[in-house]
Amino acid sequence: MAPQNRELNPSASARALFGAEQRRCRVAQGMSLDRLSDIINYSKSHLHGVEVAERLPFPPLPEKLDAALGTGQLFSGLWEIIKRERISKRFDHCLELEAKATRVQEYGASLVPGLLQTKAYMEALFRAVDPDVSHDKLTELVAARLSRQEILRGDNPPDFWAVIDEAVLRRAVGGHAVMSEQLAALLPYVNTGRTTVQVVPFAHDDYPILSGTLILLTLPDNSTAVYEEGSGHGEVFEDKQTVMVRLWQYDRMKACALSPGASASLIKAALEDHRHASRP
Repeated sequence: MAPQNRELNPSASARALFGAEQRRCRVAQGMSLDRLSDIINYSKSHLHGVEVAERLPFPPLPEKLDAALGTGQLFSGLWEIIKRERISKRFDHCLELEAKATRVQEYGASLVPGLLQTKAYMEALFRAVDPDVSHDKLTELVAARLSRQEILRGDNPPDFWAVIDEAVLRRAVGGHAVMSEQLAALLPYVNTGRTTVQVVPFAHDDYPILSGTLILLTLPDNSTAVYEEGSGHGEVFEDKQTVMVRLWQYDRMKACALSPGASASLIKAALEDHRHASRP
């Protein structure tokens, strides 16, 4: 089925402007998406995604478009603007992709994945980042994160797979009572028809990724986007090389992790430790 055109508001973002200009220049030269795909060796679906602002035009696409469409440095210049704009919108882009994803795979080195966090756990995290956060701002931040979790409860939820380090279970974020509630809430997601949670135990010395957060998002067209975060810095990657490396690393982490059943046992053991520690 041919991709459907969609009207864009070029003033909405640099990304939308890039897509609108790509379509305008292509159509002005009487060039179909199929023809452009053949010339610059990008898939038709990828080029359509750029034109409707659903995909980012990572290099070398801008340079190839400029060469194929004879536009000087138009697309190369727009990419530079997109890069500056993305600094404040990287996680927003991740959330846009997450809402569309058919499969979400996540790794957490020190924190419970956002889609599985309890309200009290979220509040503790936000206060740790900003001890002076106002009540209104905290309420806004928590509400936004809770709204993300609706994708797991909708009519057509994505397949969700989380791999977490044992450190996630042991660190008493918000105190032992908060962690008890959090781990109790985590258990129902360990092994269902649509969700899997695995724990990499301390007994496993090392594995491909030992810090930060990694999210792999499989989209309806079977492409995959990667979101990485660490030390307050996050980035979305959609280029083939980065995606292939992170998919390989994630598969290796699964192999290092306990089975869902053994993971559930470890979560229950950590839960009991937190409950015991929270008693007067």
